[in-house]
Formats: sequence, structure tokens, C-alpha cells
Amino acid sequence: MDHSNNTVSRRDFTAMAALLGGVSIAAPASAQSLGNILGSAKKVLDAVSYSDAEMKVFFDQMSEDMDEKNPLAPADSPYAQRLAALSQGLDSYDGLDLDIQAYLVKDVNAFAMANGTIRVFAGLMDEFTDDEVRYVIGHEIGHVQREHTKKRMQGALQRDAALSVAGTASGGVKRIASSDLGKFFGNVITAEHSKKHEREADDYALQFMLDNEYDAQACVTALEKLDAMSGGSGPSGIAAWTSTHPSPKSRAKRLRKQLD
Repeated sequence: MDHSNNTVSRRDFTAMAALLGGVSIAAPASAQSLGNILGSAKKVLDAVSYSDAEMKVFFDQMSEDMDEKNPLAPADSPYAQRLAALSQGLDSYDGLDLDIQAYLVKDVNAFAMANGTIRVFAGLMDEFTDDEVRYVIGHEIGHVQREHTKKRMQGALQRDAALSVAGTASGGVKRIASSDLGKFFGNVITAEHSKKHEREADDYALQFMLDNEYDAQACVTALEKLDAMSGGSGPSGIAAWTSTHPSPKSRAKRLRKQLD
């Protein structure tokens, strides 16, 4: 995609005007030149027009950054060996290329990115049975399969485009500025999922458990365990997963009804 052409067609101008309806401009329109307004609009339009390949570059950047900041479990670690056994055969699953690894971090947490990165924290593995960890894996695969993080990234890029924080071109490839990687990770990965996205990911996880002949009741027990931990009796760090995955109690009740 060539972003160097400053010519604006009538169709693009109409699209920009629509997009700008949801973007806050720091200064009043009267204080800005038409060129500046159109420039901001063009960035917003570009932000929602990135190809899947370009989006993968963004997520690859964030994955590399997170793996540098958090200790990945080495191959001979009990956590790595256990997770490898639980995720055997999932390197390629349901049309996705997945990279499932463990972090040697005590928080009860896990996350997924649109490029197939899935990270499960040691603290979560300490608290969960094998099938409960499988539920978490299935849930995170569901977020990837339903493109929840991709949609979040598009939204984050659109919101920040007018402030020029979407990155700069390097070698023809658009990249997020290193200084903004943490901000984008927070906006895209650690923000609370919507109830709709949680239902979709839970439904996917339940079917994942059934399809692979795992104990589907583990979906319920994992969520009940999270609910009990979030009440204050659990280990430090439990708030991490419950803050991004709302209302485990109601979700457990919903899945239990589906299994009855």
C-alpha cells in the first residue's frame, strides 16, 4: 500500500469525513488548515485499511517485545514440558498457525494475539488442572479465530491515527514506534474484553474441549476457580486475567447450562 500519494479522491474524502466523526481533533476545526484536517483524516482511513500482512507485522512486534520483557520457559522447564504436552498438535489448528508458550511469571494470566501468539503464565498453570489449562488455551484460540484482537488493533490504530502514533514507514513496512509498543499492548491485549467477545471465546473453548474429547466440565471449574480467587482468597496476580476477562461467575453458570 502506497501512503505517499497525497491526492484525495471524492470517494476517499467522503470516507474520511465519516471516519473523522468518531475522532477527537485537539484543536477546533477553525484553527486548522484544510490540509491538516485532510492529513489526519487520511491517517484514520489508512489505519482501518491495513492488510492482514501489515497487521501481522504489528502483532509480531508486540510479541517480540513481550517475549523480551517476560521470561519464556525454556524447553527443559516443567512448565514448558507440561504446556507442550497439553497443546500437542495445536501448532496448526482450525486454519491458524499458533505459537503457544509459557511465561515464568507468577501472575494468573494468559493472552492471545491475532498473529497466533498465545502465552500462558506459570501462575495460572500452578492453579489449574490439565483440562482447565486446556480450556484457557481453547478460549485464547477462540479470541484469535474470531479476530477479536485484530479488531481491537484496528480500533486502536484508528483512535491514535490523528495523533500520529501509528508508527513510521521503514523499508516500505509500516511499524509501530518502539516507544508506543507498550501502549498498544495495553490498548489491544490487556483491555477488558466485551461480553460478546467473551461469550464467543467461551463457546469456542467449549466446542474445542468437546471436539478433542477433553473434560468439558473443566470450562466450568476453571471459571469457578477464577471467581473464588478474585474474591481475595487467591494468589497475587489473579486480577490480571479477571480484569481482562469479565464476570467468571456468570460465564461459568452459562457454560454449565450448556453442558446440562
